[in-house]
Amino acid sequence: MAPITQVEGRRLALSNLEKVLYPATGFTKGEVLHYYATVAEVLLPHLRDRAVSFLRYPDGPDGQVFFTKNVPPGTPDWVTTAEVPRVEGPSRMVLVQDLPSLMWSANLVTEFHTHQWLVDTPDEADRIVFDLDPGAPASIVQCCEVALWLRERLAQDGFEAYAKTSGSKGLHLLAAVRGASSERVSEYAKALAVEAEKAMPRLALHRMTRSLRPGKVFVDWSQNAARKTTATPYTLRARPEPAVSAPVTWEEVEECRKPARLDFHAVDIAPRVQDYGDLLAPLLDATEAGTLP
Repeated sequence: MAPITQVEGRRLALSNLEKVLYPATGFTKGEVLHYYATVAEVLLPHLRDRAVSFLRYPDGPDGQVFFTKNVPPGTPDWVTTAEVPRVEGPSRMVLVQDLPSLMWSANLVTEFHTHQWLVDTPDEADRIVFDLDPGAPASIVQCCEVALWLRERLAQDGFEAYAKTSGSKGLHLLAAVRGASSERVSEYAKALAVEAEKAMPRLALHRMTRSLRPGKVFVDWSQNAARKTTATPYTLRARPEPAVSAPVTWEEVEECRKPARLDFHAVDIAPRVQDYGDLLAPLLDATEAGTLP
């Protein structure tokens, strides 16, 4: 029987704490829960008021990996849920609003993925996102080159851009936006991706066509669509090792010459938060948001 733990007055049954989820490093489920508890202060603001999709890997990344978008069976009644619009009709999804719901979610062994809009305003995007995905032999090093170009281009339109690793091979670029639908943001992001390809034809690509991908960086603008979700800042990823989608400084992006330079795992994040705070905090400040031209 799973031990019962009290988290801010909520009773949680946290199970299989000794189970190894990342065999490459021996990282256990208990360490996953400890990681999320440790980074809750910076993670929760990026989850709060956003419908969450869980990418679950209860037996580790080598086991079954599956998305859970609807409220999972057995969800406690104190976990906040909300009805959200979907193409196939409205559905009810989880909102991770506080530490107890974060720890309950983490006990399911999940990556956290969120939309680029708040649940109260599904018709208005509040973030622009570019997922920079390298095709081998390109790596995150080439993603950084593209990110620097996009940063400058976004600044021309009044947007301050911020970067985080995807926790996999690439880099995510984000900016706060206001007063626009997801459709409009998608159109704008696509236009910039096309511009990037024209400016760096040997490096950047705005189309997903697999045959064109080797050696280039796919500037994926499509995650701005209302139905799409992107890995939340600070989430663990279902990778061989406990990699994290970690915010990075622009100095780190500019100086990246080897992929290992921007490869961050769970043990790296608490010291980074202590040194930098939340590098993506400005995304949460509505006064910092730009408007589409």
